[in-house]
Amino acid sequence: MLMMPGMSEKRAAVSGATGFIGSAVVRQLLAQNRPVRALLEPGADSRNIDGLDIERITVDVCDHTSMTRALEDCSAYYHLAAIYQLWVPKRGLIYRVNVEGTTASLLAAQKAGVERIIYTSSIAAIGLREDRTPADESVPFNLYDIADDYVLTKHLSERVALRFAQAGMPIVVVNPAFPFGERDSAPTPTGSIVLSTLRGEVPVLSAGGFCAIDIDDVAKAHVAAETRGRVGERYILGDHNVSFADFIKLVCELAQRKPPRITVPPSIGNGLAFGMEMWAKHVSHKVPTVTWRGAKYMQRHAWFDSAKARRELGLGSTPLVETVQRSIAYFRDSGMV
Repeated sequence: MLMMPGMSEKRAAVSGATGFIGSAVVRQLLAQNRPVRALLEPGADSRNIDGLDIERITVDVCDHTSMTRALEDCSAYYHLAAIYQLWVPKRGLIYRVNVEGTTASLLAAQKAGVERIIYTSSIAAIGLREDRTPADESVPFNLYDIADDYVLTKHLSERVALRFAQAGMPIVVVNPAFPFGERDSAPTPTGSIVLSTLRGEVPVLSAGGFCAIDIDDVAKAHVAAETRGRVGERYILGDHNVSFADFIKLVCELAQRKPPRITVPPSIGNGLAFGMEMWAKHVSHKVPTVTWRGAKYMQRHAWFDSAKARRELGLGSTPLVETVQRSIAYFRDSGMV
């Protein structure tokens, strides 16, 4: 990679660089002419970063020694490596990667002398308000009764990051909401909402809602957090608080599909979700469309206030219609529908 003199001091390392958010962060860094070192998990699908002018290193984020070497001469480290699944057949793996991987990576960044660390948490690590008003960064985690393994691991790993920041490590935490847009190649559980709707796999509507945001707005706020974020603070990266029913109807309208007409009460929705989860656990061994805890989370109206990120990081706001249109086009162009 050809670099101008002095640019090596601004090299940014990105773990989870092949993922949905990670690859978007890589692109934003490149747009600022930053040299990027992509840290790839062994066996990672690299299609999201193929063709980009970046340095690549394959490394296990749980391997402290290897991570220390991988972070040498980097001024910034973006830690995005995580398993984002609402159900996994082997639960130990998600705790290893999300919690142990965070701990090992942050300690490696400290040893390597990285000047600024941006840790990607999740809105899942922030509690919800009982009155359904949008929660901000001050709301403590209060979802132990309905938290699945993903939610719990993001809560625990964020606690690790914030404790390290209290001890003097230069860590800024960002908490993305539900991102949508291009290159959700996995797809993530977020993108699966759109994909399942396009495939006609969402036959009914349910109560509750979530906070959506454009993937590029999320990535730009990550990069802004490196220079504008305050150490030890967390920033909600969310935009549109929307009901589940209205979001599904929007996807159907843009995709020219008939929307579901039946809205099921929470009790029935929970029963269906529980049945899907048991079928996955004992029969199919494949990720279910929805889990019991996932359904309970959505019914709580996971709505958030991103005023702090708008004020301090300049978080953008892409119209939801535009974001969903790009998401639909990506899934169709990729042959996933």
